[in-house]
Amino acid sequence: MSSQSKSWITYPQPNPRAKLRLFCFHYAGGGAVSFRNWSDALPSEVEVCPIELPGRGARLFEQPFTQLQPLIEALAVALVPHCTKPFAFLGHSMGALVGFELARSLRRKGDRLPLYLLLSGHRAPQLPDLDPPLHALPDAELLQELRRYNGTPEAVLQNAELMQLLLPTLRADFSVVETYRYQPEPPLDCPIFAFGGLQDWKVKPEDLEPWQQQTTQAFTLQMFPGDHFFLHAHQSLVLRKVSDLLQQVLS
Repeated sequence: MSSQSKSWITYPQPNPRAKLRLFCFHYAGGGAVSFRNWSDALPSEVEVCPIELPGRGARLFEQPFTQLQPLIEALAVALVPHCTKPFAFLGHSMGALVGFELARSLRRKGDRLPLYLLLSGHRAPQLPDLDPPLHALPDAELLQELRRYNGTPEAVLQNAELMQLLLPTLRADFSVVETYRYQPEPPLDCPIFAFGGLQDWKVKPEDLEPWQQQTTQAFTLQMFPGDHFFLHAHQSLVLRKVSDLLQQVLS
């Protein structure tokens, strides 16, 4: 297994006896750390493997991607050596798009597919993005938009030195999402669980329901209390549902 492969996939709590790997894809501006405590709440047969994209965490000084396709191509190469046992994908916001397109990339290459796609906080990919792009906004305007998302502490937003370090990666991540253009392909042969926040102004139930068109298998939609970052604010509720779903897969 190459060191490049290892840098993409992290193992906070290695579990060689696990029956299933859950690869977790973070949101724009996030990192592998977003999923650091998940192993504690999921079945013991599940090994949680958060993905670390370039430009954050241990990869802070690597150039972040600004477009989805090159990101997916590089990630697919890194991921395949880790797919030696059954696996599922979970992604939030940008991470949902990454997980979905990665699954389609694996299918095109004839590689093993995830047993389940758990996609959170992102509209179905075939729906147009009607919001104005953020990635090229001046700093002051971008900071105001970040406040609307309610995912970055105010103390961080007001720390000019820290934001100068974080903004290039945030811009790159927003660019990944905002320059994405959906290409129609047949639906995937793995079930999809789509979930969102009831108070999320950005992604509403009607944006999540069309994920159903992307699978030939079972589709489930569930809304949780909270805004775009319900994944953190109501983590125990989310993890309980994820745990139930993965337990069904394992059995």
